[in-house]
Amino acid sequence: MLDDLDRRILRHLQSDPDQPVARVAKAAGVPVATCYKRLDRMQAMGALRGTRAVIDWRALGYAVQVSLRISLDKTDPRAFDEFIVAARAVPEVTEIQTFLGRVDVRLEVIARTMPHYQEIYRDRILSLPHIADIEALMHVAAIKDSESLPL
Repeated sequence: MLDDLDRRILRHLQSDPDQPVARVAKAAGVPVATCYKRLDRMQAMGALRGTRAVIDWRALGYAVQVSLRISLDKTDPRAFDEFIVAARAVPEVTEIQTFLGRVDVRLEVIARTMPHYQEIYRDRILSLPHIADIEALMHVAAIKDSESLPL
């Protein structure tokens, strides 16, 4: 389990993942060696999976975001696995989530323009195996987009 010191370290790291460990340690009020040990322990236990670059796809020319809710034809026992493997291969699919209920999978798809999205939809999405139904939700605005946790 994480203690208060671990949470304090994570709070400071989360606020600026690029900062040196020495700055995180100073902000958390611990020696650098202790901070390194805590970070190593949190990585080993899976609480801290690493740091990454977050790229704004809009800055790269993608202007369209569509969320696709997909129900699969589950008459084939391999339907789910085959669909996921094929969906992962579509470069414009940025996120895949699975659900229990009427909707089985949600795909987040980005495109440069609406014609580009239509091309992706026709050529790549509709060719995915075992689709029974698709509902498309056009993204209008991000009201809250945060990966920060309340630590």
